[in-house]
Amino acid sequence: MEGQHVTRMKSVSRAALPGFSVLAAALAVELVDELVDSSEGAALPLIRHDLGLSYAQIGLLASVPLLLGGVLELPLGVLAGHGRRQRIAVLAGGVVFIASLVAAAAAHSFAALLIAFVAFFPASGAFVSLTQSGLMDADPGRQEQHMARWNLAGSAGAVAGPLLLIAVLATGGDWRACYLALAGFAALAWLGIARHGPRRPAAAGHRGEPDDPGGPGRAGALRRLRSALRQPGVVRWLVLLEVADLLLDVLTGFLAIYLVDVVHATPAQAALGVTVRLVAGLAGDAMLVRVLERTAGRRVLTASAAVAAVAYPGFLLVPGFWPKLVVLAGLSIATAPWYPVLQASLYGSLPGQSGVAVTLTSAAGLAGGAGPLAAGFLAERFGLSWALAGLAIAPVCMLAGLGWRPARRQPPGRQAP
Repeated sequence: MEGQHVTRMKSVSRAALPGFSVLAAALAVELVDELVDSSEGAALPLIRHDLGLSYAQIGLLASVPLLLGGVLELPLGVLAGHGRRQRIAVLAGGVVFIASLVAAAAAHSFAALLIAFVAFFPASGAFVSLTQSGLMDADPGRQEQHMARWNLAGSAGAVAGPLLLIAVLATGGDWRACYLALAGFAALAWLGIARHGPRRPAAAGHRGEPDDPGGPGRAGALRRLRSALRQPGVVRWLVLLEVADLLLDVLTGFLAIYLVDVVHATPAQAALGVTVRLVAGLAGDAMLVRVLERTAGRRVLTASAAVAAVAYPGFLLVPGFWPKLVVLAGLSIATAPWYPVLQASLYGSLPGQSGVAVTLTSAAGLAGGAGPLAAGFLAERFGLSWALAGLAIAPVCMLAGLGWRPARRQPPGRQAP
């Protein structure tokens, strides 16, 4: 009788794990999110011309949604919890996600476009980040592998965004038509999640779990956050995620300017450099999916950090545009494991608390926003070459952080030898 009960519980648990349709629905959400982000970057010159935006207004479009939207997103993960309440948050976020894209397409003033962009940021947090956390909860034993696939889908979206805009323009459309197409793709992803969204498997021995195990309301949320920060490894993974971003998004953001101002490349060559960066990152993500099936993520992360510690200074020091592109491609492949493995490690250090992980990641991301600001300040004062040279600290800190082990607590009454 007991054996039948165990067998039944195992079959229920396996049935709850994500199959192909569940994984495909979750990855479609990430692909659409990155498709929107990269399309926006490619369409920005058209938007500027159509709405007559100044450089200051373009800066506000980049910074205000990040800051204000980030503050709105901050409590989302921990308050959404998991189970039915998280699912409602994901679907509601998806509706606002789609509506904000339609609003952007209909915007005829700077203020209207800014409101649409601000609404998009927390909507993306609910729709995308909570979908990711649900996927991590649905299959805790394969978090690294699923994060690798998640990153691959995002990289594919990043590469496809400019191509989508080109296709829309080639058929006689404009940037507004591109945003409407993005809203259509987002609606398809929403339908996929509504039907096949990841669900957390029921724990053995429990008929059900509360959506909010730390207690309802703000007090319970704060208790869960404080408890999570005391868990071994959580602070380390949060810090390393922001350190890793220096050679991921921060470097990508300054790459075209570096190639034009320092390497003296043409704007077309700079665009080629960014393309090489994105395509090489996509290739690295595809390779990582296979590598993590055979090798532990921590080992892959250590090896990639060691390679980056050599490749990044090489990229800055090697003379000539084309040699730099070769080294840049190698660097982009080497750093491909950083985000997925670190994010999976954060989820792994907070089992069953993926919503808390989402909130902590959002908070760390707001603090990590100082990275681009510091790089810009250093570039203004000392030159872009010296500012980007400072990013070489990232792989060194990564190796130091991965090599650190927290001291083990001794049982009461025993002393350390």
